[in-house]
Amino acid sequence: MKRPFGKKPSTYAQQVALLQQRGMVIDNPDEARFYLQHLNYYRLGAYWLPFETDHSSHQFQPGTRFSAVLNLYIFDRELRLLVMDAIERVEVSVRGQWAYQMAHCHGPHAHLDTTLACRQDRWQKSLNSLSAEISRSDEQFIRHFKESYSEPLPPVWAVCEVMSLGQLSQWYSNLKPMPTRRAIARVYQLDEKILASWAHHLTHVRNLCAHHSRLWNREFTITPGLPRNKPAGLAAQFNPGSRKLYNSLVLLLHCMNIIAPRHHWRSRLQALLVQHRIDVRAMGFPPDWQQMPIWQGAAP
Repeated sequence: MKRPFGKKPSTYAQQVALLQQRGMVIDNPDEARFYLQHLNYYRLGAYWLPFETDHSSHQFQPGTRFSAVLNLYIFDRELRLLVMDAIERVEVSVRGQWAYQMAHCHGPHAHLDTTLACRQDRWQKSLNSLSAEISRSDEQFIRHFKESYSEPLPPVWAVCEVMSLGQLSQWYSNLKPMPTRRAIARVYQLDEKILASWAHHLTHVRNLCAHHSRLWNREFTITPGLPRNKPAGLAAQFNPGSRKLYNSLVLLLHCMNIIAPRHHWRSRLQALLVQHRIDVRAMGFPPDWQQMPIWQGAAP
């Protein structure tokens, strides 16, 4: 039987005292109060949870320091920014490929053609969502189209610029003509099913980042499909069965190697891991990850 919530709010000083009572070493209580004020006790709790001996008593393992918890938090914040940087580049690239192939294979207003849909109800839902984005947009090219042309929406190469990654994922996954799907996926050396899965997964990851949610040690509810035969050697770079961030990082690296061959994203990520002395096992990294070609800058 459920009971009423009876906990009372505590002050920042009381929160510090509670952490100390539970065994956390806090070298500078004033600094701890400052971070609790600006980060929230409940938010930081996700980062000290692995340091607890058990969750029922909330007692910490001997030697657990507030500074170590804060280090994990800062690392995770910087990691989200880095992941968002890569997702942005992938999103812009795939949007451009979707628009290019749709226009060349099916015409400038292919997105208005519901016969291209696997499911026409979903296509119409995507169209309605896109129309709403267009109506809200104050982009000059949108205003120019509305003033100059009779079609209800701009051509694909224009509307793609106001699409979210989630919308793009839905458009691609619902696209019926296989030659068009394969043409888009071929740019990334992937099977079309894998690209659809990756777009869906990256939408999930991007939304977590946008809402400042934790990536470190998270188990994803939406995981990316892993390639089998193409490109050759890529499948071996992943950690099969893992629901953690490692596989997301590998797929982002693969895409970055294609769309930005001279990128420094890999080295920035590796430097971040070293700077914060991160135990990468919490993110699903396999023991031999550093020996894998994709982490050495070579093609798999």
